[in-house]
Amino acid sequence: MGWMVIIISIFVVWVASLCKIFLAPSSQLKSTFLNEGPAFHKRNVLLVVAHPDDESMFFSPTISYLTSRGHNLYLLCLSVGNADGMGRIRKDELYRACAVHKVQLQQVKVMDHPDLQDGFGQVWNHDLLAKIIEEEVCRHGIDVLVTFDSYGVSGHCNHRDVHYGVRKFVHDSSPRNVEAWELKSMRCWPSCCI
Repeated sequence: MGWMVIIISIFVVWVASLCKIFLAPSSQLKSTFLNEGPAFHKRNVLLVVAHPDDESMFFSPTISYLTSRGHNLYLLCLSVGNADGMGRIRKDELYRACAVHKVQLQQVKVMDHPDLQDGFGQVWNHDLLAKIIEEEVCRHGIDVLVTFDSYGVSGHCNHRDVHYGVRKFVHDSSPRNVEAWELKSMRCWPSCCI
């Protein structure tokens, strides 16, 4: 009897899912992230990351999507990633990765601010981050910001600070209506716990 209830429940959920897929208006199913609908126009997008390699490790699909659709992509990297003394090398790797992704190198900015140094013990000032982001938004006429969510994908404190800096800018000082998108972190349990 218990198995029958489980099977019927699964069947009902499956039918409900099919109804939602096939009977829902198509506009609800389409992604709204810089959609190519009838009102499509090229956008000025600023990708804000904490360190060189974040663009490749976490945002490669986003960068490929944006550049392939003709959006004008700017990249702001808030540190050279010098926690292990490899900042110069990591910065060079970021520029090479951007070239592969077809991001114009003059639209890539890597900061080396004394208060924004890479490291797990380094807390970044959200007001300073918001100010830097505001300068870039105004300089390039940015319409859309893309960055980490509040967990920062890997939980790195610098990634999280970038999220809060962007959030502070959007809520406190955004001069106009700038869209902000965040990369959703997927927290996975270790396979030994499953």
